[in-house]
Amino acid sequence: VSGKPVSGELVSGKPISGEFVSGKPVSGELVSGKPVSGELVSGKPVSGEPVYRLLEQVLQSLLEEGALDDGGEGGRVVDWKHPEELKKILDLSLDNEGTGDDAFLIQLCRQVIHFSVRTGHRHFLNQLYGGLDPYGLAGAWISEALNTNQYTYEVAPAFTLAEHEVIQKVLNLIGFHDGDGIFSPGGSVSNMYAIALAKYRLDPETKRKGLSHLPPLCMFTSEDSHYSILKAAHWLGIGTDNVTRVKTNLQGQMIPARLEEAIQECLADKKIPLFVNATAGTTVLGAFDPFEDIATICDKYNLWMHVDACWGGSLIFSKKYSSVLKGINRANSVSWNPHKMLGAPLQCSILLIKEMVSINNEPHKLPP
Repeated sequence: VSGKPVSGELVSGKPISGEFVSGKPVSGELVSGKPVSGELVSGKPVSGEPVYRLLEQVLQSLLEEGALDDGGEGGRVVDWKHPEELKKILDLSLDNEGTGDDAFLIQLCRQVIHFSVRTGHRHFLNQLYGGLDPYGLAGAWISEALNTNQYTYEVAPAFTLAEHEVIQKVLNLIGFHDGDGIFSPGGSVSNMYAIALAKYRLDPETKRKGLSHLPPLCMFTSEDSHYSILKAAHWLGIGTDNVTRVKTNLQGQMIPARLEEAIQECLADKKIPLFVNATAGTTVLGAFDPFEDIATICDKYNLWMHVDACWGGSLIFSKKYSSVLKGINRANSVSWNPHKMLGAPLQCSILLIKEMVSINNEPHKLPP
């Protein structure tokens, strides 16, 4: 932004040149583990006030502990300790009297950093997230420093516009040109929101009356899908017994014929088929369900089709692999977690809705 060059090192440890944010020249090495001279964004000297010294020391601890590195050749993913052993190392007791000792706080911060898992390490393979995006990290610092909610333009004008722009861009990538979306605390919540919308489209009176005036609702998901669908059925009062886990093939993909059989069984039991969850990238096998075939079945029975693309949705950016998402644009909703394959900071999840009219103006046809 400033148009002035920066010397030093970025997260990778390699020299860079370019522009920084403060509008003030910075000398020394940036995030390299060495002191930075110059001025902070506020224009106040870094060494001027206790709060700046504290923040500088916390950053220094992150750098010196290698929290921003990818592990290199010899770095460890974690310095593992048994819980009882770690309790003895970390002084986490909450006393009645506070402490004004910044040295104690910095030491505790350093210990927490040291004994935490390096999820940005090249050998961290335990979960479906990882990596460290320096631009996302910078954005997270700004977001936390400003400490605001994003529910109205009044309290978060810039953030509100940024959210709207990102959502519109992703909607277009998916093929939802008349849709809407919202960021949520995680993929489980995004999936739950989708089920709540399907329930509302079925009968808007469920908002006031709940489900007691309706026959039992039933939902369908593959046997290899994420547990959040069962969890949402519990939370929303549908019940886990009313979730059919549809058989998958050897590649872990939902079998469309088995889905249709399950829907017909639901109708025969005088239940209301509500929702089909297809998966773009299952947790264990990374399978992508046949979205076109599933969409055709959902159209036939007037069911809400949702795609849990929390992991695999990022392939929409790949020219080579985006074909595995063929048919995703036929869904009513899609959930996607940029914090997984794209490495955005946790938590970052988006629920995308194809058409608002499908919620407001198209009542579901209830079975006789």
